[in-house]
Amino acid sequence: MLRNFDGVNVTGEQIEALCSWDEQSAEQTEVQFTPARVIMQDFTGVPCVVDLASMREAVQKLGGDAAKINPIKTTQMVIDHSLQIDCAGSSNALERNMQLEFERNRERYQFLKWGSQSFDNFTVIPPGVGIIHQVNIEKLASVVLEDGDTQLFDTCVGTDSHTTMVNGLGVLGWGVGGIEAEAAMLGQSISMLIPPVLGVKCIGEAPEGVLATDIVLTLTQLLRETGVVGKFVEFFGEGASRFSLPLRATISNMCPEFGATCAIFAPDETTLDYLTLTARSPEHVRRVRSYCQAQEVLGVPRDDTRYSQVLEFDLSKVRASIAGPKRPQDRIELVAAKQQFEQDVQGYTSKRAVDVSDDRLQDDGGASTTSGTGEDLKDGDIVIASITSCTNTSNPEVLIAAGLVAQRAAELGLAVPQHVRTSFAPGSRVVSAYLERAGLQQHLDTLGFNVVGYGCATCIGNSGPNDEAIRSAVARDDLAVCAVLSGNRNFEGRINPDVKMNYLASPALVVAYALAGTMDIDLQNEPLGYSNAESWAEPIYLKDLWPSAERIEAIARETITDTLYNSEYAKVLTGDAAWQQLGSNGSDIFAWDDTSTYVRQAPYFYSMRAEPEPVQDVRGARVLALLGDSVTTDHISPAGSIKADSPAGTYLKSHGIVERDFNSYGSRRGNHEVMVRGTFANIRLNNLLLERFTGASRQGGWTLDFSPSLRHSGASPSKTWARPELSPEPAGGNSASPANVGDTRATPLPIFDASQSYQRQGVPLVIFAGKEYGTGSSRDWAAKGTALLGVKAVVAQSFERIHRSNLIGMGVLPLEFLDGENFDTLGLRGDEEYDIIGVDALNSGEIPDLLEVHVKSADANVAYAENVAGSIARSSDSSDSSEVKSFKVRLRIDTQMELQYYLHGGILQYVLRSLL
Repeated sequence: MLRNFDGVNVTGEQIEALCSWDEQSAEQTEVQFTPARVIMQDFTGVPCVVDLASMREAVQKLGGDAAKINPIKTTQMVIDHSLQIDCAGSSNALERNMQLEFERNRERYQFLKWGSQSFDNFTVIPPGVGIIHQVNIEKLASVVLEDGDTQLFDTCVGTDSHTTMVNGLGVLGWGVGGIEAEAAMLGQSISMLIPPVLGVKCIGEAPEGVLATDIVLTLTQLLRETGVVGKFVEFFGEGASRFSLPLRATISNMCPEFGATCAIFAPDETTLDYLTLTARSPEHVRRVRSYCQAQEVLGVPRDDTRYSQVLEFDLSKVRASIAGPKRPQDRIELVAAKQQFEQDVQGYTSKRAVDVSDDRLQDDGGASTTSGTGEDLKDGDIVIASITSCTNTSNPEVLIAAGLVAQRAAELGLAVPQHVRTSFAPGSRVVSAYLERAGLQQHLDTLGFNVVGYGCATCIGNSGPNDEAIRSAVARDDLAVCAVLSGNRNFEGRINPDVKMNYLASPALVVAYALAGTMDIDLQNEPLGYSNAESWAEPIYLKDLWPSAERIEAIARETITDTLYNSEYAKVLTGDAAWQQLGSNGSDIFAWDDTSTYVRQAPYFYSMRAEPEPVQDVRGARVLALLGDSVTTDHISPAGSIKADSPAGTYLKSHGIVERDFNSYGSRRGNHEVMVRGTFANIRLNNLLLERFTGASRQGGWTLDFSPSLRHSGASPSKTWARPELSPEPAGGNSASPANVGDTRATPLPIFDASQSYQRQGVPLVIFAGKEYGTGSSRDWAAKGTALLGVKAVVAQSFERIHRSNLIGMGVLPLEFLDGENFDTLGLRGDEEYDIIGVDALNSGEIPDLLEVHVKSADANVAYAENVAGSIARSSDSSDSSEVKSFKVRLRIDTQMELQYYLHGGILQYVLRSLL
C-alpha cells in the first residue's frame, strides 16, 4: 500500500487503519491491494484475452489508442486445463491425448499465441508443461521480485481459486474472478476489507502411515467447521516449522475447500532450501533471504503473534482418511469408510447387481476397454481411479508412496479390475522424471496408471468417457458407481456424468481402492486380493503394500535434485512441435472470425458509451431459478461435456459442428454464445420452482416461464447482450414464443430459452438461493453467464466471497436475506413479480445497508396448472386479486470500489473508461 500510495485510491487513512489493526475488533476497513503479478490458466484465461482484445477494439471506436490496452502488471498464463483423458491405461495415452488436445484446441491456442505476441507483459506457458499451480511454485513464483531499482514481495492473484497453493512458498495470493484479474492486469487495485486473521498452531507429529492428504483433509474439515470464509489463515507452531515445502503447498492448495481467502506459511529456511532445489540461482536465494530478514518476516511466526483467533491443530490425532461422497470437507476415517459408504449409498440408489458381460466394447486403438469381463457391476463399484490435480502432484511423499504401493502390488500379482478406468496426470514433468529415476513409474504403468498428460483433468470433469458398457449399465439400472481421485474437488456432477459418488484420497489410497475395485470395502481389515502363487492363494492386505516413511524419504532424497528442474524447465516457453507450428501475426487488433465457435468478440462493449447511465430500481422482475443451500459455481458455470440436445449443443450443430467435435464448455469459454447457453445447465442443479409448480422434481438446467407475455406491467425493456443489429433467438428446442408462453407455465424448458423469452419482453430476472451461494472455484463465467441471462439480482442467505465479488463485477446486485429469513419464511412462491427499491440511491455515491423488495402476486387473470400437492393451487379469476407485500434485504456491495464497478455496469467498463 505504501508503494502504491497516491492519496486518492490508496489513502493515508487506509494505511493507518492497516497499521493500527486491532485483532479483536469486528470493524473492517476498506483498503486497496495491488498484486505484483497475475497468473491464469487457459480455461479462465482465454476469456480474459478475449475481453482485452475486445477492449482494444472498443477503445479504438471511442477514439482512444488501442495499443494502450496491455497488461500493466506481469501476467503469466499456463495452458493446463484443456487436457482431456480420452485415452487411459495404455502406453500411448500421453501421446494420443496431446494429439487430440491440439486437434480440438488449435483455434484457441492460435489465439493465445497471438496474445503472447501482441500484448506486452504477457507470457504463455505452452501445453504439456504442467499444472498452473505447480509450475507457479516450481518456476514462476520468486518470493521476492525486482521492479527496476525496487525490491518487493512477490504477490499475485490468479484466475483459479487454487492460486493459494503459492501461499505454501510464502507468497501472498489468492484466486479471483477473471474479470477482477483483468482489472489487476490493467493496473487496477483490488478493493478488499482488512480481513480477520486466523492463526493455526500446529503441534505434535503425525503417526506412521499418515500422509499429506490425510493432514489436508483433516484440516479442511476442521477449518470448514470453524468458519473461515473471508479470513486469512496463517500457520505457526513447532509442527508447522517441520512441514516440508510440498506439504505446505498441499495444505495451501486446499484453501478454497475450507473457504478462507488465503492459507499462508511464512518464508523460512525450508522455503530457501526449496528455491535452491528448484534451480533458482544462488544470487536469487541470497536476495530472498536478505529481503525477508530486512522485512522481519523470515521464519515461522512466534507463539505470541497477534491473531483474531487461534486454533490448535494436533497432528498426532490425524488418521488415514478419505472425503466424500460429494464435498471435500466430508472427511471419513479409513477405518469407518465402509460403514459410512453403506449408509451414504442409500441416498443414491438401492443395491442391485447388473451383468455387463454382453455389453462388450471393442478397442478402437486408443481408448482403454474396461468392461466385458462377465463380472457384475454394482453399487459402490469404482469406475474411475485417478491420481490427479495439483493438490497432491506437487508432493513427492504421496507420489512415491503410490509408486511403492503399485510396486509391491505388482510383485504380488495383484491387478486392477477391468471396470476401473485408471489414469495419472502429474503436476509437472519433474514428477515423471523422479518417478522414472526411482524405477516406480513402470509399476504404476503395470496397474494402468500410465501418464495421460500434464495438466488438470479428472478434477475439473475432463475424466474422459467411460466405456459404453459401463455407461449403459449405469443409465439403465441407475447405479451408484464411484470415482476415487487424489484431487481437491468432488462435487456432484463434476467428475463424470455417470458417477454419483466421488471420493478424495491420497494417491496411495487411490491405487489401493483401484485394486479393490469398490468403495464397499474395509481396507484396514479386508483383503485387496490374493497372491497369484501357483499352489495356494494368500490374502493381501493394505498393510502388506504400505511403505515406511523412512523408505519414502530415502527415495525422495536420492532421486529429486536441482538438475531435474534445470532440465525440465530449460525450454519452458518453447513448446513442442505442434505449438511451434502455430502461426500468428501479432497485430494490435485481432481479426475476429464470425464463423468461429471458439473465439468470439466479447459482447460487453457493443453499446457502451463514454459515460455511464444512472442505475435504476429493478421493476417487474421474475424468478429464473429458486435454489437451495451450497449451490456451487460448478452448478452455475458451464463445465464438462456439451450434450447434443442442450441449447449449447443445438447452437453448435446449427454451426455445422458434429457431436464428436463439441469439445468441452471449458475449451469454448472464449465464445459467449456457447457459455451463456450452458449457464445453470449442470445435470445436478435442482431448481425448486419445478417441484413447487409441477409436483415433480427434475435435476438439470430447467425452469418455468412465468412471463406475462406481451401484457408485462410497465417494466422498461431489459438490456440484452446481443449486437444492436441482432435479435437474440432461443436455441434449445423447447422454447415458448411470447404468444403462447402463458399457456405453458407448467411445462419445464431450458433456463436459456426462458431467459430469451423474458428478455425479448423486457422482463428483468432474479435468482433466489439459500446459504453459501457460489462456493467453489473462482469461475468468472458463473457471473458472466448470470448477467448475460438477464439476471439483475441474486438474493441469497449468504454468499461465498469470490462469487459475490464477480457478480458485482458483471453488474449484478448481490442481496442477502436478513437473519432468520429466507424464501419460505417470507411466504414467497416464485411466480410473483418483484421490484427492488432503493437501487437508484446508489447514484449518490452512498451505499445503503438495506434495500426493499416489493412482491406482487401473479397476474390475476392467468390460469395456473394446479400443483399436485395442492399447496399452491389457484384458479382463473377475472377480478384483480393481486396482492403486494414487501421485505428488506441486505445490500452486499461492501466497498466504494465495488460501488464504482456496479455504477459503471461492471469492472471492465470501469477500467476501459478509466483508460479513456
